[in-house]
Amino acid sequence: MNQQLADLHAMWRIRALEETILELRLAGDIVGSVHLENGQEAVAVGACRQLRPQDAVFSTYRGHGWALARGVPPEKILAELLYRRTGVNGGRGGSAHFSAPEYGFYGENSIVGAGAPIAVGAALAAKFDGSGRVALTVFGDGAMNQGGVTEAMNLAAAMDLPVVFVCENNKYSELTPINDMVRNPDLSARAHALGIPAVRLDGNDPAQVAAAVGLAITTAEHGRGPTFIEAHTRRITGHYIGDAQTYRPPGELEADEKDEPIVRLAKALNPDKQQEAEEKARQEIAAATERALAAPLADPSTAREHLYV
Repeated sequence: MNQQLADLHAMWRIRALEETILELRLAGDIVGSVHLENGQEAVAVGACRQLRPQDAVFSTYRGHGWALARGVPPEKILAELLYRRTGVNGGRGGSAHFSAPEYGFYGENSIVGAGAPIAVGAALAAKFDGSGRVALTVFGDGAMNQGGVTEAMNLAAAMDLPVVFVCENNKYSELTPINDMVRNPDLSARAHALGIPAVRLDGNDPAQVAAAVGLAITTAEHGRGPTFIEAHTRRITGHYIGDAQTYRPPGELEADEKDEPIVRLAKALNPDKQQEAEEKARQEIAAATERALAAPLADPSTAREHLYV
């Protein structure tokens, strides 16, 4: 399988997973807050194909696709969201808090930008534990206005820590356009100001993302510290399930749907191969969903297990 086809298949796996999660949420099988990343799949796919087994990913609450791209089996993700015992956290984490460290996925976080300082902590530990680990943290454009993100970036720069900061700039900080929140829309400029090498790229192109993350990992493992990547992308779904997206100007969503990563990459491939990639992904997710739904529900009496105060 060539790389473009592999990327297309990987993105279809995420899309099929997210569409299934939406269906389960609307049916009431999944409850609570759920955030989907339809349209942003290329960032996770491009980044995760460069990561090594020892590397650690810290995502936002929009992290189902990052977990899948990192290698977490879809059945375990779905079982967790469905509160099944077979979920990665035994059904305790749900959509917003699940983690799977055995796959290098150290979890989602419902606090905006909170993954950045945690990733810096993991990178600091890597300087002493001999693991050679690089920590990758992903957050949205809105998180750039959180003080903890700037503090984390500054510490990583000052100590030359092995961190890759990935900003998924989807142009909307929840429901507010990022351009209404900042004077300088070039978010990478903040990294430059802290002495961190930074790049802005097309986040709908997995090849561009992969190249940048690969270089960032090389930079980190050679002791030259962090890198900041501003990946421009667009979500083609609401910020949350139920978001009517009335804040979008007329025609914007339709334009984004024509340029989203799956549509774009599919244009470069043989139609038969495109269909095969989609069908294979959908069959895998459908089978995983069936198994997850058949698994036993989590036992409420175990809710306090694995809690540390």
